[in-house]
Amino acid sequence: MGDPRRRDRAEPPAEAAPPQAARAVPEADLAGHRRRHRPAARPRQRRRAAVVRRRVRHLPLYRNATGDEIVYVESGTATVETVFGALEAKEGDYVVIPTSTTHRWIPTGDQPLRAYVIEAVGHIAPPKRYLSRFGQFLENAPYCERDLHGPGGVLLADGTDVEVLVKHRTSAGLVGSRVTYARHPFDVVGWDGCLYPFTFSVHDFEPITGRVHQPPPVHQVFEGHNFVVCNFVPRKVDYHPLSIPVPYYHSNVDSDEIMFYCGGDYEARKGSGIGQGSVSVHPGGHAHGPQPGAYERSIGAEFFDELAVMVDTFRPLELGEGGQACEDPGYAWTWAGRGPAS
Repeated sequence: MGDPRRRDRAEPPAEAAPPQAARAVPEADLAGHRRRHRPAARPRQRRRAAVVRRRVRHLPLYRNATGDEIVYVESGTATVETVFGALEAKEGDYVVIPTSTTHRWIPTGDQPLRAYVIEAVGHIAPPKRYLSRFGQFLENAPYCERDLHGPGGVLLADGTDVEVLVKHRTSAGLVGSRVTYARHPFDVVGWDGCLYPFTFSVHDFEPITGRVHQPPPVHQVFEGHNFVVCNFVPRKVDYHPLSIPVPYYHSNVDSDEIMFYCGGDYEARKGSGIGQGSVSVHPGGHAHGPQPGAYERSIGAEFFDELAVMVDTFRPLELGEGGQACEDPGYAWTWAGRGPAS
């Protein structure tokens, strides 16, 4: 058994050995093909294939068999190689990877790759209220089909005895296995159907605004089993003459709230110690809201330049060792203006 967990931060190496050769096949060449492994005697049509060779770290192939994943790219760029083809991911992209998709991340460019990973138990989809009964996006949805970008073609890769890290379930819980395939999993000539990985840029999300403060569901972008994903993007704020643009104090009744601050200037949290890259956790039933002075500062504001990804979980969220190790013990006291009583 092995540990299939991946790094959320990967530095692009200065020099490393190239991975096994992968050939990008133009999508037009795939007409009529169904997803299947290439027979050993099948011609490889080298004339139509563009050879891709990049000197990058040989990252492991990985497959999460427990649920879909959303990876939000905070900074850097990467090529995500999958059995369906390659995706190009950049800053601000959500990368949605369906369950049991064999893939690997290859950092590109000069900037470190920093990513925020959300793992589902089950599948991830757009909110149902954004879709018609036929599955099409409605005109009042904050994004549409044109904003979702799938693979630009398939990859054909050669290799033998290729190892894939697999995260899966057993009666004892979640485990990891190292599975060795006789032939490379990317030895695929094509696929069809409606299930495939895709990217969606947070910058293509059209915010829903109003004369008075809008409730959090207007910021929703995805939903999964027992959780939702929202994003707070740069937007025009409440324009009623008596409006106060920052959120009101509230306590979540049915969910824990996790906020990842990934860009801009988060006006409501000034004085809290929150900065880019911070993650706040507010369990259900715990009142929270803007820091002291935020209400007064927001009066008359017309635009908020902020960027954050929020996950609301409808089951209690447990903190792991990493979360406990980086806790700021003074955060909860920033509303009171003092520390705990001795």
